[in-house]
Amino acid sequence: MRLVERTPASGETEKALACFGAVRQDTQQTYLYFCNGQPNSEHMWLFIIGLLALAHQEKIRVVVMIWDRATWHKSKRLRQWIRAYNRAAKQTGQPRLLTFLLPKKSPWLNPLEPRWLHAKRKVCEPDGDLTSHELKHRLAAHFDTEPFWNSLII
Repeated sequence: MRLVERTPASGETEKALACFGAVRQDTQQTYLYFCNGQPNSEHMWLFIIGLLALAHQEKIRVVVMIWDRATWHKSKRLRQWIRAYNRAAKQTGQPRLLTFLLPKKSPWLNPLEPRWLHAKRKVCEPDGDLTSHELKHRLAAHFDTEPFWNSLII
């Protein structure tokens, strides 16, 4: 079965959906954050803030993120924010954020990549006709998680 790009119905407002994901290595819990439209560094930033808030609640000292070379991971603005955040976090005792960019064309090094592959196969429809709302809920059910957008604290 192959994923087929869905053509939105006329008048449909949500034409694209991005999903950011993170996996805790200690519990294997997956966290998802959905946003409408194309992914960008602002959405990535919101997801990071939510993960850092969760880490702070659970008294985790360091959050490590392994990223591919997507433009929203490498933006100058996001990298500057991370540097400034880490300086402030060191002084205030907040969780630190370490990011690592994978080498080009090496998705097998990303621990989340096999999970995405299985999720795509599990939630897709043969005719490709899934609304973004249905896709969000199927992905959340597949990963057995509450979608992060419901619990994001900013």
